[in-house]
Amino acid sequence: MSQQLTSRRGLLFGTAAVSAGVLLTGCTSNEPKEQEQAADNQPAADDKPGKQVTIGFAGPQADHGWLNAINVNAKSRAEKYEDVTLEITEGSNDTAAQIGQIETLINKKVDVLVILPADGKALTQVGLKAMRAGIPVVNLDRIFNTPQAYRCWIGGDNYGMGLNAGHYIGEKLKGKSDARVIELAGLDNLELTKQRTQGFDDALKNYPNIRKVARQAAEFTVESGQAKMAQLLQAQSTFDALWNHDDDQGVGALRAIEQAGRDDFLMVGGAGALSAFQAIAQDDGVLKATVLYPPTMAASAIDLARALGQGKGVGGLAEFEIPASLTLYSAVVDKTNVDQYMSTGFK
Repeated sequence: MSQQLTSRRGLLFGTAAVSAGVLLTGCTSNEPKEQEQAADNQPAADDKPGKQVTIGFAGPQADHGWLNAINVNAKSRAEKYEDVTLEITEGSNDTAAQIGQIETLINKKVDVLVILPADGKALTQVGLKAMRAGIPVVNLDRIFNTPQAYRCWIGGDNYGMGLNAGHYIGEKLKGKSDARVIELAGLDNLELTKQRTQGFDDALKNYPNIRKVARQAAEFTVESGQAKMAQLLQAQSTFDALWNHDDDQGVGALRAIEQAGRDDFLMVGGAGALSAFQAIAQDDGVLKATVLYPPTMAASAIDLARALGQGKGVGGLAEFEIPASLTLYSAVVDKTNVDQYMSTGFK
């Protein structure tokens, strides 16, 4: 997930509007029989065939549901275009290995590169190398250290996730005096976790009746979510709302909540997993909403890379060129709109 600085939140776009004012493709499953769940029926951006473009795609190892959805979105989007050839790497969390994969794509002289670096800082030099070789880079999510290493950055809004989660909880608890909330964060050594917490805290400042009484950091895994949530439940006998930063660790958190027999609070998740959407739709537990960190950004990155390769701008905007940065909006999904987003839920 993203480590971009909050100062680069830049343009705020809606959950779908990136190219041609149309909804972007959603996540698909790796299993063919489950392809129906993909929002792949959405029209491609400016899908009139143009100049042939070879796009190199390099991402980290898909060891998390969200990262796997990134890869699937990129592949399925590229398949929509007759004029796009996608060269995709195996993906690695080892920075040296990923650098080697990107250098192979540079040597193949692809037209455009889409890179989601395992570590933005560590891969900045290879981004610079590509740009200096005349290959424009679309930097996806985790940001390089300098804008010279990419032509366009696109990613999610970590600060906005926290902000929107806080506002949702604040409005739900508006009429309650001395309301208490707790936070189950992600990995504390990541900049993105700090941004999500900062956004949440800033939102709560608008609600003087609410106090955050506890915060526990987990590790974006089911196991850590269950263990850390169990600790929070033991330490806090009563509270009114919980914000959990990540829907994958939320699976574990919900197990701990069920085991403790607790249902006296509302829970808001983060990212947009299919399991979260299903629980929200079912509406028989504590999980009432989740704030998006949409993996459809990978589909949008393919659109942007294609536009770069063909010398086009973005449909719906007046400029001749694609923007320098695009920050996706962290929409709140609850039972009122969950059906709209169900097809984009990742596993």
